[in-house]
Amino acid sequence: MMQHQFSSPDGPIEVSLTRTDSGYALAGHSLEQTGDGRLKVHLSNGRIAYAHLAKVGDVWWVHLHGQTYRWERIEPGSSSSQHEGGLVAPMPGKVLEVLVKTGEEVQSGTPLMVLEAMKMEHRIVAAKDGVVTAVHFEAGDQVTQGAVLLELDE
Repeated sequence: MMQHQFSSPDGPIEVSLTRTDSGYALAGHSLEQTGDGRLKVHLSNGRIAYAHLAKVGDVWWVHLHGQTYRWERIEPGSSSSQHEGGLVAPMPGKVLEVLVKTGEEVQSGTPLMVLEAMKMEHRIVAAKDGVVTAVHFEAGDQVTQGAVLLELDE
């Protein structure tokens, strides 16, 4: 069994993924790789859905039903950023909106910034409660993958 963190518009969700003979199982659903870059999702209600996948570093981007989700495996003691407390650009893109200011208190799951990458909008959300201590980019700026966008302290 693998523990994963799934970032949704409502904030981070912890999920257990179990390997099966035909693929993986996730909360009553089963997942199957199709070999063409898609993931076939057998939903618990008997329906089937297809998700498109892209992997950038250790992060999977899942496009399903018109929404894009960030999927990242969490290892004990790991950080999603080499810059402690920093929130990094998951891929190269353009900053569309900065939704917070330095000094602002935020809760886990709060949208902080919106990036445009691969012709899609990606929301950067707070992974924990804290205070925004720095905002390094503004709307219109181009960013590279791994660039520290904002900093958040507890």
